[in-house]
Amino acid sequence: DVRIQYAPIDAPTAKKQSITYKADASNGYRLHIVLDSVEPGKRYSYAVNVNGQKIQIAYPLEFSIPPLWQWRSDPPSFTVALGSCFYVNEVQYDRPGKPYGNDLGIISGILAKKPDLMIWLGDNVYLREADWTSRIGIFRRYEHTRSIPELQPLLGSVHHYAIWDDHDFGPNDSDRGYVLKKDARDAFMQFWGNPTYGNTSNEGIHTTFQWGDVQFFLLDNRYFRSPNKRMTGERTILGEEQKQWLIDNLVSSNATFKVISMGGQFINPLARFENYSTFKNERDELIGLLAKEGITGVIFLSGDRHYAELSEL
Repeated sequence: DVRIQYAPIDAPTAKKQSITYKADASNGYRLHIVLDSVEPGKRYSYAVNVNGQKIQIAYPLEFSIPPLWQWRSDPPSFTVALGSCFYVNEVQYDRPGKPYGNDLGIISGILAKKPDLMIWLGDNVYLREADWTSRIGIFRRYEHTRSIPELQPLLGSVHHYAIWDDHDFGPNDSDRGYVLKKDARDAFMQFWGNPTYGNTSNEGIHTTFQWGDVQFFLLDNRYFRSPNKRMTGERTILGEEQKQWLIDNLVSSNATFKVISMGGQFINPLARFENYSTFKNERDELIGLLAKEGITGVIFLSGDRHYAELSEL
């Protein structure tokens, strides 16, 4: 039996609590708990109660509700942390030789910047060969990555949103043909607290949310993607429905800045690796629609490439 007790930091005696949720094997002991008595502009502390006992945790547990600023003030300043390609070692499943991971110091470095929110730009876990052939393997990889002690303080006091890329969707460079893509979607939905997940047909994981005067668009570059090496048929990363969803929401957005997040690079014109330039027709169509619809203030965020790059088109 799990519930959350919470109170505004500036009024610690004004405590509220969630309803009690039941965690058991049927939901993998993972819960999405709703706190239904919060106010805009407040920062809250919280505690986790399990079977009537408060869990003792050595780091701050806090969350914020963005202020109601429209028609009242300038939009608030805030800080966003960005990251992708989070490889957590597990020796028996790592590749032989020098592994990808090892140093987790960047996690405390991010937390020291005190970001209001963090966007995980894909490859947030690295499914290995032993993982992506079963639903159990996919969930176990998420559980292993999410449970490391170094990560807990960052998870406990920063808001997190996420997209995926190939390594948390399936095998390397995986696409719509991946046989366990529905299981991968289930795992993503259970481990991330995005506002929504994909379309009304229960496909994909794309969504959008706003923070201050910025609207974030989180795209799905895997679920609908045609194979990179496919020579016939429609060549697409987003699929027609997601593409129209994106343009519709960009046109309707009142935000000054529109930040579009996806796993692979969009702006880079070099057609190599999994850059969008390898899907030239769809990329050109999207760039053309941005211009034709008069959509301004667009910034693309992407992961995948293991280094930082700033490109302007």
